[in-house]
Amino acid sequence: MIDLYTAATPNGFKISIALEEMGLEYRVHKLDFSTSEQKQPEFIAINPNGRIPAIIDRDNEDFVVFESGAILLYLAEKTGKFLPADPKKRSQVIQWLMFQMSGVGPMMGQANVFFRYFPEKIPAAIDRYQKEGRRLFEVMNTQLATNQYLAGDEYTIADIATWPWVRIHEWSGINMEGLTHLQRWLDELALRPACQKGIITPPPVEMSDEERAKQIQKMVTK
Repeated sequence: MIDLYTAATPNGFKISIALEEMGLEYRVHKLDFSTSEQKQPEFIAINPNGRIPAIIDRDNEDFVVFESGAILLYLAEKTGKFLPADPKKRSQVIQWLMFQMSGVGPMMGQANVFFRYFPEKIPAAIDRYQKEGRRLFEVMNTQLATNQYLAGDEYTIADIATWPWVRIHEWSGINMEGLTHLQRWLDELALRPACQKGIITPPPVEMSDEERAKQIQKMVTK
């Protein structure tokens, strides 16, 4: 049994998708950002950084893993799925996983904040992060022109990590115009049952855009 500590965010959805794809039994613990539950001592004891997602593997002496990329690697190694054994292919998967962790996620996350939620509109910041997000999309589009998936012909944890972010490109104000190969990949993964289940685990919080903006403004201006 895997205990998953998460919320309805792209980083959280990475892990729920992976658990569904790998067929692992898991139990969801949804953290409430509106009450800063992720910063409470009970969760800090699990993840000192106070961020979701995190897991506890009850079948491995209650082993704790935090950081979404580290969790994906751990689960892939645990199950032998979605991470090739061949050293070169394995390295390619990890390279594209790191591309998401260091580039796609942070840049889109900042685009989200400055485009949607920051109390002051700063055009230079919005432009910077949207342009960098688009550039990263173009890198993926080029890769997908000759590969079915990000790391080659196999669906891997690199795709699992990246898809929950790319699918919300409109929320970041990043357009997909002309990126036909990236759009093809986006649409194909959307048909996978595990992806469909993963992005509603946990279910999104029902709130207006104004309420969501206030909540995130509180988080980003602390």
